[in-house]
Amino acid sequence: MMIEQKLAQLKTLFAEMERALIAYSGGVDSTLVAKIAYDVLGDCAVAVTAVSPSLLPEELEDAKVQAAEIGILHQVIQTHEMDNPNYTENPVNRCYFCKSELHDTLKPLAMQLGYPYVVDGVNADDLRDYRPGIQAAKERGVRSPLAELGITKAEVRQLSQHLGLSGWDKPAQPCLSSRFPYGEEITVGKLQRVGRAEIYLRKLGLKNLRVRSEGDTARIELPPEQIKEFVLTTDLPTLVSVFQSYGFIYITLDLEGYRSGKLNQVLMPKLSSAGNS
Repeated sequence: MMIEQKLAQLKTLFAEMERALIAYSGGVDSTLVAKIAYDVLGDCAVAVTAVSPSLLPEELEDAKVQAAEIGILHQVIQTHEMDNPNYTENPVNRCYFCKSELHDTLKPLAMQLGYPYVVDGVNADDLRDYRPGIQAAKERGVRSPLAELGITKAEVRQLSQHLGLSGWDKPAQPCLSSRFPYGEEITVGKLQRVGRAEIYLRKLGLKNLRVRSEGDTARIELPPEQIKEFVLTTDLPTLVSVFQSYGFIYITLDLEGYRSGKLNQVLMPKLSSAGNS
């Protein structure tokens, strides 16, 4: 009943908007938002995907397929965060500059097309994490229906499954820039290197994973329960050779295992200290 209630609330929210442009990455959150927007508004909703070197080409293709399944109008635009040194120098608030570029591109497009609202897929759980990009979106008047209604990631998946969306259980796939420790410069070459490494692992049948990049080292993160089988069944010399062909020198396996937002753990003492000062 709770899920039906949340679904009804989302539909009411979009009905009140009348026309909306959805910042659509193809992830589970923005796909749910796009689906409900289309169900309520039809062709008065449009999904827009921003393409840059930090988006895997496979993610773009997946976004196109899901948009077609939904039936929503879908546009693809280019963003240029890589031209901004505030982004490429990879400070702790890198995401602020990424989302600033995104919404400074989407807002004029929405106005040009006659859409009074720009909407994103931020959910209630995102508000509890360190997400400087959320502030950039707020400053530009972007609405976050999932967060506004207190809908969590688990509820997003429940709603998506309920509505028959094929990607309801899709693993989270933040932009490739999140694979680098803060302070390490991000380049197009480094992004491509990480992207190719993750695609290689996915072709081995792995889904929930990250390849963290630090200097010349690739650190593979897998769910802890998959580590033993990975070591026993993977052709490790071939994997090492492939990763080295991408430009890595050292290839390691993180024994703690995959954990979303792991690189943010270095920020916790700093953020706590800033809050107490």
